[in-house]
Amino acid sequence: MPRPAARTRIRPSRQRRLLTAVVAVLASVAAVAGGMTGATPAAAAADVNVVKNAGYESGLSSWTCSTGSGAAVSSPVHGGSAALKATPTASDNANCSQTVAVKPNSTYRISAYVQGSYVYLGASGTGTTDVSTWTPSATGWQQLATSFTTGPNTTSVTVYTHGWYGQPAYYADDFSVLGPDDGGGTDPGPQVPAAPGGLTAGSVTSSSVTLSWNPVSGATGYTVYRDGAKATTTSGSSATVTGLSPSTTYRFQVTATNAAGESARSAEVTATTSPSGGGTDPSVPQHAVTGYWQNFNNGATVQKISDVPNQYDIIAVAFADATTTPGAVTFHLDSAGLGGYTVDQFKADIKAKQAAGKSVIISVGGEKGTVSVNDSASAANFADSVYALMQQYGFDGVDIDLENGLHPTYMSQALRSLSQKAGGRLVLTMAPQTIDMQSTSGSYFQTALNVKDILTVVNMQYYNSGSMLGCDGKVYSQGSVDFLTALACIQLEGGLDPSQVGLGLPASTRGAGSGYVAPSVVNAALDCLAKGTGCGSFKPSRTYPGVRGAMTWSTNWDAANGNAWSNAVAPHVHALP
Repeated sequence: MPRPAARTRIRPSRQRRLLTAVVAVLASVAAVAGGMTGATPAAAAADVNVVKNAGYESGLSSWTCSTGSGAAVSSPVHGGSAALKATPTASDNANCSQTVAVKPNSTYRISAYVQGSYVYLGASGTGTTDVSTWTPSATGWQQLATSFTTGPNTTSVTVYTHGWYGQPAYYADDFSVLGPDDGGGTDPGPQVPAAPGGLTAGSVTSSSVTLSWNPVSGATGYTVYRDGAKATTTSGSSATVTGLSPSTTYRFQVTATNAAGESARSAEVTATTSPSGGGTDPSVPQHAVTGYWQNFNNGATVQKISDVPNQYDIIAVAFADATTTPGAVTFHLDSAGLGGYTVDQFKADIKAKQAAGKSVIISVGGEKGTVSVNDSASAANFADSVYALMQQYGFDGVDIDLENGLHPTYMSQALRSLSQKAGGRLVLTMAPQTIDMQSTSGSYFQTALNVKDILTVVNMQYYNSGSMLGCDGKVYSQGSVDFLTALACIQLEGGLDPSQVGLGLPASTRGAGSGYVAPSVVNAALDCLAKGTGCGSFKPSRTYPGVRGAMTWSTNWDAANGNAWSNAVAPHVHALP
């Protein structure tokens, strides 16, 4: 979302070129990569890791990095005492590769742990189909994995990681290419990990239980069991099991996994969910319209909260401000810029909106807003400070609009803590960019799934984007019904409930640098998703009658355009099945 420094929310042209270029690369490999994070077959226990110096403990021995872009560093590391750090430039993507010996007509599983933005893992020269996978953003260690099959005459394959042009440095560690040994491998295949210890039940709601346990050496993932049945998987040492019934006792166990297999189950713990009455604020209707209200004057119509039309169900106050305390935020009403709007009037207007059945929340972030929640201390600061603003001004919840990256583990921790402080009655919305929701492995998508049981709606910004992949693997350009529906499909099929998916669009051509569509296009996209009518060339395989609705930037730009957006879109949203 725009901050007051810019009159409209226009992205740097270089970023738009980057996103378009990323999509072009993705489109070229989509048919051969088997999806961005698709499941791959596990290696047999007798297989070996044919990569040499897989953990970079011997520096860059056996590795070659383009234009001197790589170096071995001691921090951060995923395992051992070293990792790869590779730094792209405007003309080089920091490709670091190794040619490994392989057997013909054999299947190999390739994986590595990475950190950074736009990090790729792949294999070329396979003799069949070369493969590649990627992550748009990994703020912590994230495993990338895929597999390939060698051709009948293939005895060597080049495996690699690389970043993207002009992006910051990325990190890689614990590279693995597991498969039959052809005499070139040095690292034995992994052993089945030990059973996790220290399983503990933490915070509970009426529909979820948060669990944590001690990390297990050699594990690449964990499986959580509820009452003896598989409930969820995770790559970290904590998980939240959702979809539970109120006031019910459940039994939990966890196992550790890697390419060699699954450990024995841990000792069992029990947890009882809280009584019903938690969850998001019931004042949010089944189909809702969200609008951002500008706490600044950037040329759009200056408004008081009381001026926002009643067609808006959720009003997101833009924006909270970062402080010198990591993770903490504050809010200052721009009384001077808003024509003398006082804090007392502001608070009274919030109460009046709530009395009319509306929700008013505080938005954190925006295009220029940087709030870092990257450890437990900053997560606690975030939750404490947002809750203090809720008490001070009467906000119903929070909107996460962080456009400069977030850490899924600690942001999820912060939001759960905030939900507990609010008594489970929290309106929680998010406004990611299109690139943030292209894959469930992205940090924003992970966060949304982590807090699914307390999440109200994700209103992705379908503007200032450029072209993106739809859920069918095809590339769609912004500004069309297909762009809205094919990208929404990724979220709807990626784990979010239809009630947690909304379409975010600018209220007028002045509200964003690109991506504005007429209200009729928004309504057609909603009909396509909810009823299967009004679709363009892309038609979802099923309908989603519960789709939440739409969002706009902003109520101010809407007012400047005679409220044309809300007058057309809001009645349509409220009439959805």
